Amino acid sequence: MASGLTARLAEARDFVRAALRPVPEVLAAVDLGSNSFHMVVARHSHGQLTIIDRLREMVRLAAGVAENGRIDKEVAARALACLERFGQRLRDMRADSVRVVGTNALRHAHRKQAFLERAREALGHPIEIIGGMEEARLVYSGVAHTMPSEPGKRLVVDIGGGSTELIIGEGLTPLDMESLQMGCVALSERFFRDGKISAKRMERARLAARLELEPVQAAFRRRGWDACAGSSGTVRAIGDSIRALDPQALSITPAGINRAIEYSIDAGHTRELKLEPITEDRRPVFPGGLAILAEVFSVLDIKDMRIAEGAMREGLLYDMLGRYQREDARELTVRAMQQRYHVDLE
Repeated sequence: MASGLTARLAEARDFVRAALRPVPEVLAAVDLGSNSFHMVVARHSHGQLTIIDRLREMVRLAAGVAENGRIDKEVAARALACLERFGQRLRDMRADSVRVVGTNALRHAHRKQAFLERAREALGHPIEIIGGMEEARLVYSGVAHTMPSEPGKRLVVDIGGGSTELIIGEGLTPLDMESLQMGCVALSERFFRDGKISAKRMERARLAARLELEPVQAAFRRRGWDACAGSSGTVRAIGDSIRALDPQALSITPAGINRAIEYSIDAGHTRELKLEPITEDRRPVFPGGLAILAEVFSVLDIKDMRIAEGAMREGLLYDMLGRYQREDARELTVRAMQQRYHVDLE
């Protein structure tokens, strides 16, 4: 294990020794998530990044990856049509530097090379499929760069379509990271596929989430944190729904989650989830995401969670910026891992 870790650290160290290059004026990041595809474009000026364009389309790629790993033709067509639109926008924006990453659904898809080649042609840029830990690192970077700086450690929770990332960090540096094999699409497909929502189904979904969380419970609670933030669309939709049910709610709390669960069970079906924050394309995956967040709160004993503005795509932008400025966020992670595991690369 130590030799493998040393090799990964050495590879990351070699990367960050790249020569300094001028920062492009326009940078773009594309996140091919298991639930939604996102694109964010930023302008670099005077050392700062300013977001100038955002696009999001719910593709639900995870729902189109069969048990044998094949990507469903209809879902693939939907994904490629989305990437065509993203590619045209990137050309219109004249983005100088673009990074495109695929996450959990593409990690687990088999025989995907033909799809990736067509996706690259549609978008105009190559696609990098990243591992769960890299996804967690980028999520934390996006949150840490876009939330006010504060002392102490921060727990970040990101519920995606196919995986859930948990990160504890301090400042801009992640200290503990986990990527769990559960997401709002996968759990909703498993327990709420026909749209029906009941107390029994919700409890079964929560139990599945609890079993995924239990192996990391002790380590995370032992590390501890001073503040908690949730990122991405699932957490935001739940937080906004809680606020719609109780306008006095300023953050996500256990009581608010319970209220959202009661509302969902009373609705009885995903098509009856009529709160404004639960958009039509969000409804089929809302109960699965809600079950995951409820168990994250329960297992880790979270009392309060704020909603972060940034997520993985913002993390990609700051990662790109750091590479040009030789302040690669991965270097900070490498140093933290060196200290934690007592690895000497010299």
